[in-house]
Amino acid sequence: MRRAIAVHRRGAWPEEAALDTVMLAYVDRHRRRIRLVADSGEAYLLDLSRAHHLVDGDGLELDCGGYLSVRAAPEPVFEIEAADPADLLRIAWHLGNRHLPLQVAGARVRIRADHVIAEMVAGLGGRITRLEAPFDPETGAYHEHE
Repeated sequence: MRRAIAVHRRGAWPEEAALDTVMLAYVDRHRRRIRLVADSGEAYLLDLSRAHHLVDGDGLELDCGGYLSVRAAPEPVFEIEAADPADLLRIAWHLGNRHLPLQVAGARVRIRADHVIAEMVAGLGGRITRLEAPFDPETGAYHEHE
């Protein structure tokens, strides 16, 4: 089995050298060692010295040359809108206060689907659209993407 031995940030690896693509949900993109199955059906071993948070567009360098392209898989998410920016900011504060991963999507925010949180958001005046979409949340101000 070929091994993926290094992570290269989105835009910092030669995408034309991608041999295959792996689609991973958010919860599967923070790993050190795991068996990955690419879109082609071929298995690879992610074998890193420490866990990395993978984001959509990252490249995994293979030990035999070439790369795997990382893609964020579509998953159930809520896209949240509000009547005005201040209301959306208030909702985002409440989501952050609960330490929920959050993706900024233009004038909206996305979170992983959660019916309890949906009730809270609606109570704060937010409008929720249920989607199947890639979820690639912010990594945090103190996080350095390796």
